[in-house]
Amino acid sequence: MSTAHSQIISAIPDAFERGKASGDLLFFPSEIHTHSDGGIDFQIRLCPALLQKPTLPTPHFNQTSNDKLDPFKAPYNPNLYVGELKDDEEGVEYVVLLNKFSVVSNHILLITKEFQSQSSPLHPGDLVQAYLVLRAARKTGKPMFAFYNCGDRSGASQAHKHIQFIPVDEDEDGPPIELLSKAARIEKEALPFSLVPLPFANHVRRLSIPSKAPHLELESALSNAFLQLLDLCISTVRHDPEYPPGTPSYNVILTLEHLYIFPRRQEIHKLRETGDLLSVNALGFAGLMLVKSPEELEAVKKEGPLNILKGVGVTSVHDLQVAGGPEFDGEAELAH
Repeated sequence: MSTAHSQIISAIPDAFERGKASGDLLFFPSEIHTHSDGGIDFQIRLCPALLQKPTLPTPHFNQTSNDKLDPFKAPYNPNLYVGELKDDEEGVEYVVLLNKFSVVSNHILLITKEFQSQSSPLHPGDLVQAYLVLRAARKTGKPMFAFYNCGDRSGASQAHKHIQFIPVDEDEDGPPIELLSKAARIEKEALPFSLVPLPFANHVRRLSIPSKAPHLELESALSNAFLQLLDLCISTVRHDPEYPPGTPSYNVILTLEHLYIFPRRQEIHKLRETGDLLSVNALGFAGLMLVKSPEELEAVKKEGPLNILKGVGVTSVHDLQVAGGPEFDGEAELAH
């Protein structure tokens, strides 16, 4: 049975406490260290308890479900269950579950009930339902942002398609990178732009969607923005002669004001100082990083979060894309 988005948001806190009390949800306490780099105040979470987290098997990003290895397959654990949603236009059904391994309280997942691959792009229904969850969260004074790790080099840990949601402080209303995007001055909001100071490819679209926009208008706005950014992502990858073969990987971040795509070259970054292997997903590009020891924390600060993201990202060719060419029509805007 489909649940209203506001009911989903209201149900999360009790569900989270129930999950912890039952032992089905494992919560790893952490402490936040702020580190400024390139105009972004990165929040680096130090979480030594993650050393105890079980190692998950490497997912296989294919187009068919392996029920035995799929933790998002029904029947759902009642202590992780929050509710269900359905996109009536697309006919796609979703279940909302708590993240079993949580570093942040009230971390939820929007999962397609029927198996879809985590290497597939976001569809119109995915974007609409994610946006409506964000809108309901803001209305209830519990703002969140959404992110999606697409492909085997994106930091994704499960093959079954799922969008994740992380709460933010009410006075923040978005992840750290959102402040940089809000400050960017662009000439045309209907066109993509790039945060030029960042030393890696990034594609952004500002979303000016009326709060009472009907479903079809919302779907059109989100789908058009996503396709614009995905085209730029693919164009960026094609300009890289050393990009690994296969389907491109990328990270998506969604707020009520912006949509982002970051092309990915690799998932793991090896820290120069310690040799530790740091897995990076969309949260890194949002301005949130996770380390397991004080030594890792200092190594990340010394090397610099932007250098780490540059290492796992792709070189920007935004200037070439703006100039135009066979792979792009030249309609992007530079951020000022």
